[in-house]
Amino acid sequence: MMLAIRVDEPGGPEVLKVVEVPEPFLKPGTILVDVHAVGVNFLDIHLRRGIHPRGNESVPMPFFPGDEGVGIVRAVAEDVTGFVPGDRVGWILGEACYAEVVAAPAAFTVKIPAEVDIETGLVLAQGLTAHYLAHDIAPIKEGTPVLVHAAAGGVGLLLTQILKIRGAKVIAAVSSAEKAEAARAAGADETILYSDQDFAGSVRCLTEGKGVSVVYDGVGRDTFELSLASIRRRGFFVLFGAASGAVESIDPRVLQRAGSISFSRPGLRDFIENRDILQDRADDLFKWISDKRLNVEIGRKFALAEAAESHRALESRAAIGKQILVCPAGS
Repeated sequence: MMLAIRVDEPGGPEVLKVVEVPEPFLKPGTILVDVHAVGVNFLDIHLRRGIHPRGNESVPMPFFPGDEGVGIVRAVAEDVTGFVPGDRVGWILGEACYAEVVAAPAAFTVKIPAEVDIETGLVLAQGLTAHYLAHDIAPIKEGTPVLVHAAAGGVGLLLTQILKIRGAKVIAAVSSAEKAEAARAAGADETILYSDQDFAGSVRCLTEGKGVSVVYDGVGRDTFELSLASIRRRGFFVLFGAASGAVESIDPRVLQRAGSISFSRPGLRDFIENRDILQDRADDLFKWISDKRLNVEIGRKFALAEAAESHRALESRAAIGKQILVCPAGS
């Protein structure tokens, strides 16, 4: 038996219950892992509330949250190669990861290099997202002006650093002076507070009146209008998340009137469509970490049994960096 977190009905953080359940068993294509730590993400919060990412499906109850983690391999399914017991690994796109033991999907699991701390291996979900955003969605070259929303969050801090590696000029949008300091430490050239009454005007002031070439928006509903008003003619609006809620349907004519804006709503799975691409992106992340060009900011750490408190912290929007749950094996 093991400890896990279960949600029996949609609701607030209080519906995250600590339960004792049987350990998972190996299925084809999986790796049995003793969990060291798992990541806490806004997707977990939406699912806990009963909000499905596709928007038109109900979340089956009860369910076990969590889709990423790091730990030590205990056993490997017969059809899986490349992993052995004792390997330190990180995985994404898993299931029921708020638990002491997980059957992780081998196709989305990578080894964590010896020179990288195991908790830093939790860079994968948000780091891979930041990697494809900075490389594959819009043209980035030396001096390209970009705006990064929620720049002190898990994705935001990583995206800011990777965009700087690529040579972009980064304007970071944040909600507090403390978060502005964190964004500047990550390399942001300029910071803007959401409380700025003329947010778009401030962006344009920092870009010689033109606006940014690319907006990276993982917030969604609350920042959509700010994003659109901050983009220069023929710029790119990259909406990659919905932390504040889903954006309503978009009239394409709005994009045309805003200056022939290109709009994209990408998702991670389509940018790690095969094992080689996944590994190449992970190798870049781990190399930048080893070379101290990429810092993974681990924010607050909670025990597995404190999952409800971890959700409250993330929902408060006061969190900086990556929020994690540490299992007993990692304590």
